[in-house]
Amino acid sequence: MIPESDIERAIDFLRDTAEACAKKRAERLYLEDFSRSLKAQIMSEHLAEPLGAQERHAFSDIRYRNHLEGLKQAIFLDEQARFLRDAAETKVRAWQTQCSNERGKI
Repeated sequence: MIPESDIERAIDFLRDTAEACAKKRAERLYLEDFSRSLKAQIMSEHLAEPLGAQERHAFSDIRYRNHLEGLKQAIFLDEQARFLRDAAETKVRAWQTQCSNERGKI
């Protein structure tokens, strides 16, 4: 039996974290899009070289590697928030099922 107080906390959590979770998702998506932009920017610094060499420079550049570390952290934070929200939503759904089953027994 899931206590109603747990459900209230889960619903409060979902409401109270919505904006922070949206910001984490926005940061992740921005950094994913910025990857292409940064790669192009670094490649443009080596226009005299063949395309493959430009790409090699971009992928090995410290700016790009630092960007990937930031992206990794953004993905972690976004996924962590998603898993926590999924857990809260699952608890609410389980409680709803539990209540539905109890009403069916009456």
